[in-house]
Amino acid sequence: MDKLRVIVIDNDQTIRDGCQRVLEEDGHAVATAEDGIQGVDLLKTSSFDLALIDFKMPGLDGLQVLKQLKKLSPKTEAVMITAYASVETAVKAMRLGAYDYIAKPFAPNEIRNVVAKISEKKLLLGDDIEEEWKIELDGRTDILIGDSPRMREVFKLVKKVAPTDSTILIYGESGTGKELIARAIHYNSLRMNKTFMTVDCGSLVDTLFESELFGHEKGAFTGAVATKHGSLELAHGGTFFFDEIGNISLNLQAKILRAIQEREIRRVGSSKTIKIDVRVIAATNRDLRRSVEEGTFREDLFYRLSVIPIYLPSLEERKEDVLPLTEHFIAKYNKRRKREILGISKAAKNMLLEYKWPGNVRELENVVERAVIIEESNEITPVSLPIHVQKERTAAAAGDFEIQRLDQIEKEHIIKTLQAVKWNKSKTAKLLGIDRKTLYDKILRYGIKEP
Repeated sequence: MDKLRVIVIDNDQTIRDGCQRVLEEDGHAVATAEDGIQGVDLLKTSSFDLALIDFKMPGLDGLQVLKQLKKLSPKTEAVMITAYASVETAVKAMRLGAYDYIAKPFAPNEIRNVVAKISEKKLLLGDDIEEEWKIELDGRTDILIGDSPRMREVFKLVKKVAPTDSTILIYGESGTGKELIARAIHYNSLRMNKTFMTVDCGSLVDTLFESELFGHEKGAFTGAVATKHGSLELAHGGTFFFDEIGNISLNLQAKILRAIQEREIRRVGSSKTIKIDVRVIAATNRDLRRSVEEGTFREDLFYRLSVIPIYLPSLEERKEDVLPLTEHFIAKYNKRRKREILGISKAAKNMLLEYKWPGNVRELENVVERAVIIEESNEITPVSLPIHVQKERTAAAAGDFEIQRLDQIEKEHIIKTLQAVKWNKSKTAKLLGIDRKTLYDKILRYGIKEP
């Protein structure tokens, strides 16, 4: 998990101290403010990834602080803390741009869970979500890079469907940018000033997922110490994005179908229905038609979701976009990592173009970030690319590089990456595109030791 800069704004010292202790135990940097006025002053002078804001405070209340936050630092995520939970206040906060809310009393893991979601979002999508790709829609520019014929067709379709309220199914391999397309659609629709809510359909077990979507009443199950408003309820008036919807069970599929058809939900443990108004966008990396044939996905839900299907091609299918994307990511990570990489060598370009990119744009971004960090010259060269991206490096193919054993090259790459990120093994594993266990195995095998 990436470490975040967090500000806790709450007039209750017990809450402030508790949140600070939990977050600092997890390695996050934490500042605190005892009221809204002090909080806004800190927001004016410091930057934060996340603000935890109490609803009811003297001076400036939570909603007033939230409004100021979105003006001062629109990229800072906000989570509201409240003992006065209600649909009205929660929905209003979400419409003003809050990411989520937590009702008092809450357990430390509730804070950890919401922080983990925000950290994962920043890790997968980057800090500058609106600067990832480039597309002009009704006077608004979203960065959706891609000049290949396949992507031009996607952009053309996005322009047509964005102003409508139709349900959309985005399908394509993992890492192709499905959520970015969903966001581009939302922010160029009539709902652009309302909530864009996303849920990862593969991240929670059924019971928790149902509570996350529909909410629950106090006492509905063990641990339900307070009423929880579901994500669909909080997204009222906005857009709801089901990421990887092919992962959900048949039981939940039936409930989601009913919510979409009837435009109403029922919290877990309640017999009362709640009307909702959301535009639904779903995404999947699976062949849902085949899932329907296999009986693992409901046919009626499939047709309800795929009113307008949008296919995102893999990076292998649009090789023309590899170098423009690479240049964009170099600029992005030059800024973020304070480097001055000016371009890409011819040999490195050839390797990037020849590689198959099974992880698509997400893999390319990770490869470029890693290269920007460990490259010792002023341009990306083959030596800063991962082993699996490189081809056989003969003297003719690699210019003045010496021929080396692959295991020696791998060892050198691991050491360089570890050094570049100050021996942070989690970050190293991410940049190398492997899990932590594999990294530890390689460190042990090669006898790599931190100085």
